[in-house]
Parts: sequence; C-alpha cells; structure tokens
Amino acid sequence: MGSELCFLLNDTEIRLSEAGSRDTLLDFLRLNRRLTGTKEGCAEGDCGACTVLVGRLHHGHLHYEPINACIRFLASCHGCHIVTIEHLRGANGGLHPVQAAMVEHHGSQCGFCTPGFVMALYGLWMQNPRPDMLAIETALQGNLCRCTGYEPIIKAAFAASEAGGQHMDALSVERDRISVALAAIPQDRVEVARGGDRAILPRDAADLAEVLAQNPKATIVAGATDVGLWVTKFLKDISPAVFIGHLADLKRIEITPGRINIGAGVTYSEFEPFVLAHFPEALDYWRRIGGWQVRNAGTIGGNVANGSPIGETPPLLIALGATMTLRSTEGRRELPVEDYFIAYGKQDRRPGEFVEAIHVPLKGDALIAAYKVSKRHHADITASAAAFRVETDGATIIDARVAFGGMAATPKRAAEAEAALNGQPFTAETFEAAARAVANDFQPLSDWRASAEYRQQLAANFFRRFWLEQSGAEHRLRRAE
Repeated sequence: MGSELCFLLNDTEIRLSEAGSRDTLLDFLRLNRRLTGTKEGCAEGDCGACTVLVGRLHHGHLHYEPINACIRFLASCHGCHIVTIEHLRGANGGLHPVQAAMVEHHGSQCGFCTPGFVMALYGLWMQNPRPDMLAIETALQGNLCRCTGYEPIIKAAFAASEAGGQHMDALSVERDRISVALAAIPQDRVEVARGGDRAILPRDAADLAEVLAQNPKATIVAGATDVGLWVTKFLKDISPAVFIGHLADLKRIEITPGRINIGAGVTYSEFEPFVLAHFPEALDYWRRIGGWQVRNAGTIGGNVANGSPIGETPPLLIALGATMTLRSTEGRRELPVEDYFIAYGKQDRRPGEFVEAIHVPLKGDALIAAYKVSKRHHADITASAAAFRVETDGATIIDARVAFGGMAATPKRAAEAEAALNGQPFTAETFEAAARAVANDFQPLSDWRASAEYRQQLAANFFRRFWLEQSGAEHRLRRAE
C-alpha cells in the first residue's frame, strides 16, 4: 500500500504524503502553488471560473478534459496530469492561439471568468480542430459570462480553430513523455491523511470491496459533482473517503446481445458516443446534464447511487428497464434500477456494497424520449424530468414505461398513466387520457425550482409532447408556422 499521492502539475511532478479527504484541487493550486489564474467563483461547479484540464491514461491513451477544480478533490488527482492556465503558451513562447483569439475578438472585460473560458476552449481546440456552432456552445455550457456575452467568445473559438497549430502545442509535443510518466506511477492502494481526515484510493474493484468491508461507513467519491458540494457548501466531514474515479475496471463499456453494460465509473462524456449510437433520441437530454466540465467528471453510477430524486439518469434508466449490479466481499446481486430507490435518502444498498455496473437493454423498435425542464436550459438542476419507452405494433400500444424525476421523493414510474396507455390505440386521445391519469401518480412538492401545480402541469404536458413528436404532428405544426 502506498502512502503518497503522485501527479503531474503542468511540468512539475507533485508528491504528497499528507492530504485530507476534503482538500480541493482549487485550494491546492491557489494557496499551495500560488497558481492564481484559476479562479474561485461559485464553488459548486457551475460558473466555470476554476476550469483546468485533467489528463489521464484511459485504455493506454492519454486523454485531456476540462473539469471544475473547485469540486475536484486533491486525492482524485493521483495518476493525472493537471494543466492550468499558466501552462498555456504559443509556439513562439507568446500567447496561445486561444488566448490570442480572445484578445483579438474582445472576449474579456473584467477578466475574472476569462481563464476558465480559455481552458474550456483549449480543451475543445485540442479535441475538435474544426468545431461547428453546436460544438462550441456545448463546450461553453459550463462557463458563465456576465460581461461581454457569448458572441465575442464564440467568435474567438472559431478564430482559434482557424489558427490551428495543435500539432505544435505543448500537450501534443510532450504527449509521449507525459504518458510514460503517468504510466510509471504505481497503481497500488494509496492512503493519505491529515490528522484523522483520511483519503483512500483502492487498487481495483476487488480492493474497493475490501476497503468498504473494513470501512462500511466510508463516503464513496467518484466524480464529486455531488459530494464536492457537501464539502464546499455544507462543510461536511466525509472522512474516510474512498475515491474510485481512477478504477479502470469500473470504466468498462460492453455491448452484449440485447444490452449495454456500463461500469459505474463511466462518466457522462465517456458514454455520450453510445447514447448517440443507440439512444439518439436522448442525446439532447444527455447534453443537458450539467455543463461540459460536470459531464467530464460525473459518473452514471454515482448519479444512481446517491439516490437523488432529481438526478437525470434514473428516469431514463428506469424507463428503459435498466438493472444494476451491487458488489461487496460477499458477492454480487442484480436488481432493477427502479427497486434501488426505497424512500427519500434511503436506497437498497447494504453496508459494504457499492454500485459496480448498470445494465441497459437496447431499445429495439421501441419509441423513446427524454425531457427535462429547468430554469436555465443548460447546466441547471432539474425541476421535473420524464422518460418514455413505448412499444407499439403500429396501431396499438403493447408496452409503455414512463418514469419521472422531480415529482416524488424518489425517481418513480407513473403506474396510472402507464395503465392508461397499455393496450390502447396509439392515438392523441389515448395520450390525453394518460395526461389526465398522471395526476393520480404523484403529489409533488413546491420548492424554489417549481410549484406543485407547475410540476403537475409539466407531467401532463410531457405526454402531449411525446404524442406530438412521435405522430409527426409537431413537425407539421412547425411547417405551418
């Protein structure tokens, strides 16, 4: 077992024998290393001012992604290459093409958010040399600007792509050296602490089971897009914290006959190509889960495991009939995702267990859709969400599964509405009946996101929207307008 965190920070190797579970990457950068270009704005992964790039070897390939340093715990940086704004430079030692484009197109006024924008656009510039408007807007979902607005920043993104030069960038030139350095970092279990504040990084999934058997009340941390706020907003003690975002055996995606098996550590961004390939109808919904930085860190397994009634993935997974595998030193068990949620704050996860994988049936010929309503279109918490999976023979509904989030204490199926659909003609009248029946399925609460009455109206309207989309009526209405 190791007792040292090891990672690369720009061009420097960092070794730490003392670190607590609640130490954030942002505090380390600003307070310990005086790299103050990375800013603290919201401290919840919402504004993007703290954006840095994190490089990690994934199946032998060095991949860089923008993430939020404010909710990235220092312990989870083990084995990574952290790149901050200070590391950017042009081929001649001057401004990087992304920085130069921001200057030329007046993409900065107060400048506080600018380093975060530059780092997000840097990540895009490296991944996609010729982005279109959608790719740029998607890359900027997790960055807020209140000075210039987005138009000059988008112009800067296009200008940076025209400038090119990726093959001369430091991350390209140094890629082999960085890969070798990261591969040399030992992959044994690591445990570090500051006083009684402990952080543990298991070696693999089997070692994770052993760690949890020894520490059944430990906090499991994957992407920290939720747990991070426990610390930054509520100052919660999470020790001992067991970090699992680095575990390769929880990042596997396998397509077997009839279903996709998703390791619990797979991030939203890592699974997005599979959404596009197998569930394209849900792609827009998927891209509305947080901003780009959040999707690069947050995991599907974590979104299910934390039991939130407003998590985006459970309604979709439940509608698709997904199951999940829970593992401990005593073995594995599989259960439907919908049965995992017992009550608010209570899930069917025994002491020492962790979510190992999610299993999603392929949709076949079924009609699917996923909808989310929130105050902001992107990077915002859900007020209400719904997902549909409907099988028909062309004229009659054979099987309908409809699940909601934000309507009850847990993600939940709409049993009355499903009953109004199953066995009925595939007509507007049937979906109107389901829109009325869903009022019997939920008694939602009023909160700052939405009132109970508004949520009930949304639930009914989701059925009407599904019918309009699937019948082609929405397309005809738009053409008429």
